[in-house]
Amino acid sequence: MKTAVPCYYHIDVEVGPERVGQVSRILAAHLRHWDLENLVDPVRHGTELLLRAIDQHATDKHTSIEMWWNGQHLITAIGGEDRDLRPDQDLRACLADIAAMSDGWGCCASGTGCTIIWFSQRARSGERVPLVPTAPAPTLRSGLPVPRALPVAVLGAPANAVDDALEGAR
Repeated sequence: MKTAVPCYYHIDVEVGPERVGQVSRILAAHLRHWDLENLVDPVRHGTELLLRAIDQHATDKHTSIEMWWNGQHLITAIGGEDRDLRPDQDLRACLADIAAMSDGWGCCASGTGCTIIWFSQRARSGERVPLVPTAPAPTLRSGLPVPRALPVAVLGAPANAVDDALEGAR
């Protein structure tokens, strides 16, 4: 089962052909560190597609990449500084591939007018291993003795009669 501790990673990159592989390996290392080995291939593939498309079509190559893990979904977002880059025209083929390989994706503009493209991957559960009940471990504590010598009539008697009976039993 995956850990439910939220994780976040951010990297700023100047996109170039040689940087695509480097960034892909950096993201894969973080996913392995977060124990998300099964998400490495789809995230690397989606990130490489987007970075190559940005390298090909954008005039401003400065890009930010962020990953968020919330315990169920990994969201990878790539934001470009190029205001002229149009996802509906320049990145159409890339976005079709992203849509096919991810559980969800989207494109939006930030407050500064930058384009942000994100995609998410849901963590698949691995092999189901049946839980085996374990025997409880013996404890070292000793319990208080149970007053077994008290007659039934004493239990229904007034409080001071019970105290007298308890002192007599000791």
